[in-house]
Amino acid sequence: MTMTATAPLHPEMLKKYKDEDPMSKETFISELINLGKRKYHSLHPFHKLLHSGKLSFEQVQAWALNRYYYQCSIPIKDLTLMARINDVDLRLKWRSRVIDHEGDMEGSGGIERYLKLCKKLKLNIDYVKSCDGILPATRYAVDAYVIFVRERSLLEAIASSLTEMYAPAIHRERIAGFIKHYEWADELALSYFKQRLNEAPKDAEFGRAWVIENARTRSEQEAVLNAVNFKTDCLWAQLDALYYSYVNPGYIPPEAFVPEKFSIDNSIN
Repeated sequence: MTMTATAPLHPEMLKKYKDEDPMSKETFISELINLGKRKYHSLHPFHKLLHSGKLSFEQVQAWALNRYYYQCSIPIKDLTLMARINDVDLRLKWRSRVIDHEGDMEGSGGIERYLKLCKKLKLNIDYVKSCDGILPATRYAVDAYVIFVRERSLLEAIASSLTEMYAPAIHRERIAGFIKHYEWADELALSYFKQRLNEAPKDAEFGRAWVIENARTRSEQEAVLNAVNFKTDCLWAQLDALYYSYVNPGYIPPEAFVPEKFSIDNSIN
């Protein structure tokens, strides 16, 4: 399955690597795996606190609320990508991602399962869906990802989804940590993450195979690595903002979510 409807790579990328031989398939895959080992957001201190039960109920509320913006933006990202694809077969295969998140009937799909977590955390669902209380950095990071998928080459856009290669491990860690440390973590609360254990590997395998087939030159391979690197930065930035606002030093931006029992003295509201 070859690449269609692609924009050119950035000129600097083409210039920098134009005289270099492409990496072998094995080396290329190894570089992708090692990038995740270095930079995936499972390594972030906020996630370490979350999964080890060291966050308060209110801090977990803030995490879930902000993460919803990323959650509801994923199908927008995927539909943006699909609109650029001329190959019907590729477009049909990618459509399954949208169905996974939005469902094929009312009340189904990953977003609805995620909202069950928000309900368990006693968040007002209308407020969650409005995204009014998310941190500015959450909005900037997620929007930057959607823009990247819209404006960069098709190869880079698809490659940016390859963080799914690293996702099953963090889902397993999250499920185990939540069950062990949080009383509210029942089957409903965990249903989204448990379902992603089945969906993410399928998506990752397809995306990785497509990228490996279509990244033939060294410039294209490096563009893929840069795309994945960019996505890891987007994920990491969201957790930086959560840590700064709700852990230390606890400075919550104006109009962002303030949990009921969170000390207002530590915020700038």
